[in-house]
Amino acid sequence: MTPTFQNAKMTKVYSPKLMQNISLYIYIVFGVWLLVLSIFLYRFLSFYKRLVNGVEVGDIKKILEKILVRGDDNSNSIREIFKRLDLIEEKDKRHIQKVGLIRFNPFSELGGDHSFCLAILDDRDSGVVITGLHTRDRTRVYIKDIKNGQSSLELSSEEKKALASAEKSK
Repeated sequence: MTPTFQNAKMTKVYSPKLMQNISLYIYIVFGVWLLVLSIFLYRFLSFYKRLVNGVEVGDIKKILEKILVRGDDNSNSIREIFKRLDLIEEKDKRHIQKVGLIRFNPFSELGGDHSFCLAILDDRDSGVVITGLHTRDRTRVYIKDIKNGQSSLELSSEEKKALASAEKSK
């Protein structure tokens, strides 16, 4: 033997079974990588299709301009909705907001509380006080106007109680 051949070191020889296992691991890693890339590409293409939906053949600039126009239209619509909502809320303050009811017996000869005072007010404490006085023969109904919690006519004690009850409610 020659001196060069004697100095050569023996390299480790791998078995074919080990080589197959390593190859299998490499294929699995590349398969998972290919699956991840495929999912990413599918999601990207579906997003792109949604983005260009309804747009004829054109460039991306036209698509983005269309999206910006839609966004501006939506912003204007939302502003208009908020204006209408503010108007509705302002008008809502004029509707019935507070109610107070007092039942009483103004006449000692009648049994039970058949008479009443009903105060109906809006958010600004304006409205009416309706009083119904019940007797054996008839029932009389009186209405007094209320503006800002005050009446131009004198209120009875029951009407004042109904008004106070309405002002507390809400």
